[in-house]
Amino acid sequence: MTPNGATYLWIPDSENGGKPPAPYISGRALATAAWKAVKIPQPTIETNPKVGSQGATLVGMDTWVWATGNTSRSVTVTASAGATSATVTAASAGLQLSAPDGKPSCQGFGVAWHSGMPEGSSPCTISFNRSSAHLGGTTPLTVSVAYSATYTATDGSGGDLPAVTATNTINLPVAEVQTLTTNSKNPRQN
Repeated sequence: MTPNGATYLWIPDSENGGKPPAPYISGRALATAAWKAVKIPQPTIETNPKVGSQGATLVGMDTWVWATGNTSRSVTVTASAGATSATVTAASAGLQLSAPDGKPSCQGFGVAWHSGMPEGSSPCTISFNRSSAHLGGTTPLTVSVAYSATYTATDGSGGDLPAVTATNTINLPVAEVQTLTTNSKNPRQN
């Protein structure tokens, strides 16, 4: 240390080609920066049934919901700086559903519906107890996917990182089916 408080480090030309050593960046700092830089896409879904030209679902029926397209089940990213690298792994348990007048029951990311599948065999459904007429014709169905994240780094560090949730809202028409029961005999003629 010099009298003015400065500290100097001498590096011989033969070491590191005469360049100063790369600054140390901790594994946690790398992992945090990498996780903040990740852009998780909004979840996308499909539903069934789809009735009529608007693709409405029906009051009182289980509406199947399943993840499609860009809905990530897990995310992995690695960042490196100098001799240190960190890998972040994030995973989700599945879709979370929320809607006015809706009762969700969802484990995982759902199963795509196809003709012939038995009723009640989807792990991800929502049932509506009212049509969307009072909401202007569609019900906002909010779909969220929460990711818990951990990291490991070459400097021996590791641990949890803040959770991130990706959310999307779709407008789903919910229709009612009206029925009329008739008797083939005229009750006045009995």
